[in-house]
Amino acid sequence: MTASPSASHPPPTSPPPDLPSQYEAAATERDVARRWLEANAFAADDARSRRVGGTHDPFVIFMPPPNVTAVLHVGHGLTMTVQDVIIRWRRMAGDDTLYQPGTDHAGIATQHVVEKLLAAEGTTRRAVGREAFVARTAAFVAETGGTILQQLRAIGISADWSRTAYTLSPALSRAVREAFVRLYDEGLIYRGHRVIHWCPRCLTALSDEEAEHDDEAGSLYHVRYAVVGADGLSIVVATTRPETMLGDVAIAVHPDDPRYQSLIGRHVVLPVVGIEIPVVGDAAVDPAFGTGAVKITPAHDPNDYEIGRRHGLPMPVVMNPAAEMQEGADAAGRVPTTLAGLDRFDARTRIVEMLRASGALVRVEEHRHAVRHCYRCDSVVEPRLSDQWFVRMAPLAAPALDAVRSGAIRILPERWVGVYTNWMENIRDWNISRQLWWGHRIPVWYCDACGWQAALREDPTGCPTCAGPLRQDEDVLDTWFSSWLWPLSTLGWPDDTPARRAFYPGDMLVTGPDILFFWVARMIMSGLHFDGRAPFHTVLLHGIVRDTEHRKMSKSLGNGIDPVDVVALFGADALRYTQIAGMGLGTDVILDPKNLERSFAPGRNFVTKLWNIGRFLLTNVGDEPPAAAIGELTSARSLTRADLWVLARLDAAIDACDRALGPPRPDATGRWSGADRESGLRLSEFVEAARGFVWTDLADWYLEHCKGRLAPEWDVHDRAVARAVLLHVFDAGLRLLHPLVPFVTEALWQRLPTTDPDAVLARAAWPTVRDIAAPLVARRVGATPLSSLAAVAEYDLVREAVSAVRQIRADYAIPPGSVVDVVIEAAPDARDVFVEEAGAVGRLTRSQARVSGGTHGSAHDHGAAATAVLSDGTTVIVPLAGLIDIAKECARLRGELARLDAQLTALRGRLVNPGFLARAPESVVEAERAKEREWATRATLLGARIHGLCTE
Repeated sequence: MTASPSASHPPPTSPPPDLPSQYEAAATERDVARRWLEANAFAADDARSRRVGGTHDPFVIFMPPPNVTAVLHVGHGLTMTVQDVIIRWRRMAGDDTLYQPGTDHAGIATQHVVEKLLAAEGTTRRAVGREAFVARTAAFVAETGGTILQQLRAIGISADWSRTAYTLSPALSRAVREAFVRLYDEGLIYRGHRVIHWCPRCLTALSDEEAEHDDEAGSLYHVRYAVVGADGLSIVVATTRPETMLGDVAIAVHPDDPRYQSLIGRHVVLPVVGIEIPVVGDAAVDPAFGTGAVKITPAHDPNDYEIGRRHGLPMPVVMNPAAEMQEGADAAGRVPTTLAGLDRFDARTRIVEMLRASGALVRVEEHRHAVRHCYRCDSVVEPRLSDQWFVRMAPLAAPALDAVRSGAIRILPERWVGVYTNWMENIRDWNISRQLWWGHRIPVWYCDACGWQAALREDPTGCPTCAGPLRQDEDVLDTWFSSWLWPLSTLGWPDDTPARRAFYPGDMLVTGPDILFFWVARMIMSGLHFDGRAPFHTVLLHGIVRDTEHRKMSKSLGNGIDPVDVVALFGADALRYTQIAGMGLGTDVILDPKNLERSFAPGRNFVTKLWNIGRFLLTNVGDEPPAAAIGELTSARSLTRADLWVLARLDAAIDACDRALGPPRPDATGRWSGADRESGLRLSEFVEAARGFVWTDLADWYLEHCKGRLAPEWDVHDRAVARAVLLHVFDAGLRLLHPLVPFVTEALWQRLPTTDPDAVLARAAWPTVRDIAAPLVARRVGATPLSSLAAVAEYDLVREAVSAVRQIRADYAIPPGSVVDVVIEAAPDARDVFVEEAGAVGRLTRSQARVSGGTHGSAHDHGAAATAVLSDGTTVIVPLAGLIDIAKECARLRGELARLDAQLTALRGRLVNPGFLARAPESVVEAERAKEREWATRATLLGARIHGLCTE
């Protein structure tokens, strides 16, 4: 046989000089990141998009913009890693991918930080003035912002960083102003006087979604309001916020409640204040709740506000913006001097004392209730009557709801569709004004001289009606008002840009469920309203990262994990692997912040294993390209059973990965339907399919099988075949794993002799399933061709035999260095298989394997022996004489069986005892029955081992 070119060079006996014996994450990640940068590996290309005449389907993911001054936390890390797995997959699959990065100016959070800096300097924002404060904040952002983007690069996020956007940049600010003016001109933005959520610490209004509910233990105070002119008659009202009673203007009862019908129209005395307020009838009052009577405080409760409007009641404000008791609008004489200036909670304590002293406090009960907190600073939110800007949401919500119902957009997991639908059907107008200085200032100008008012795209120079001076609205827009435009504004909207034509609409939005309403739903609304098309077709809501007590990780709880620390300790790939492998569809990721070693060991161990696989393989295959491609080898009938088996396993892994990840987009109708609506994006299943192939099929089986075939003394042609197949399947395995662990896979792939020196794995082609039915393999004995499908089944039988021998070695504690004899009594249809593969069985089990004559004998024909019967009837026999102390082992096995038989007899007696069956819970009975089945199986196996080993 003629040696192939590569076979003339024996494989090296030492690893390549640049391949360390241990994986060095920091050095590898640095080198790989530099290579990606030099190759411009993550850049999107407008011209390649099929939408503008290119040849590639676009695939777009919009990164949720983190706060510009934020640092990376595990929540960011999970979201971005999920996105990156998907975008890397689609990039390798040949799409023109855009992973759009950027940051958010974070109005409340950033202003709060800068105000703390000013306080440390002994001054305030009002002391320095608005213009100077905005300049100071911009300088702070320029100095400290962007850290999180560098941290995202460090964990391998493959965004097109050249397109990094910022919500307060001139381009995106122009988009924000355009959206405001359009909605204002359409009558969808208005200024309203109503009760809103107010943060007394941040001193700004909040939207409904920004005022988050927390269930808390509190008190329910029952207070007596005396009826005027009726001695001894009173109405008892229960409240959790007695401090607000200074703003009470009425008691409301249901008009049909017989307990109070006679009191409607009369007056009661407001305790503490001493003024008279009316009793009104309103159908909104629930007669079955509490006492059936409620106090009405229109300026400090949204429900009371609506009742107050219906009845034309006054709306006195009894707290200032800092939630201190103070007479505001229409509140003259309502706040006693002893309460003026007190914080609301201190005032609550004082008012309860005053009520108790006057006899008006009936009782106090423990009470759990929902309390709203500011989503930024966690302060208790105070409902407050205020003038604010609002967006009318119902006209925007209707098409966004239809997009999900029609299948134009799918939400995964499916359970969130109901939550989305409920929110959309009951949506409230969105309060978009914030009493801040950092952000997009509301583009509305007023002329105090003539009353002119308008929302403008450009700053005016004077009043167009009277030429008088103008003043701009003092408030800024809610940060989410810029974020809801993110898919549009980052691509150049309102202009018709090449990027927008190429990449809008996008494809997928990945985030946690906590911002489904803040951001996801609003992006859908804005995309449909301003462009007529939804910004993406898929919303993936991943789980939350929690600690081992199932608490959400947060800085305030002190249970967070810093991803930067994890990267420093274990590497970025270990972080990525651990997060994704532990994440089922929509399920939470559980990590232990007290034990990073235990939390991230799975990722570290896998990366180490992969590195060792690659190092061993590269050490043994050399650095020259293979003599022939896989297609040439199959057509020449050069592949063995093992070769075709591993190629089939590769195809199965590719198919499993594709099914776990895809489909990437809906069909030609543009709508999700049938099973596709809930399929794909099972990332943990993708991880297991790719990991299982490389770790088990390739490393544990095929690589072990090939060790002998790679030896210099082996047949040169078969060595070349084994080398070619190894390189092919390892290359494909690295491609499958690359979206998950990009650094280690890129580093190993660059060292393969099949890799183009100018290529990067990040842009290499995704593996595809090949037709495994067509190739044939020449048998090692005889010349009859064998179909590859049959070869796969036959090699599975060989693997079964190998596993049986390995199990026998383990069962009998045969030392790893001992060579054993293995006799295979093959079933008739398997005889040729084992004759040809006996050498492989021997190499894989450290044994001398042979196939016995054509007739089946007894295990006793071989003396004391262990046996195993394979699925096709083949018997594997391992003679044990000389390997173990047979007499001692027989005694041990018989003793173990005797003890087990005694336990089984007792257990079976219990299971037929009517008293036990009648008294024990069904779950206990079923557990005992399961134990009986397990013990019976063990007893059978022990008996078989004794029969095979012990001749007496």
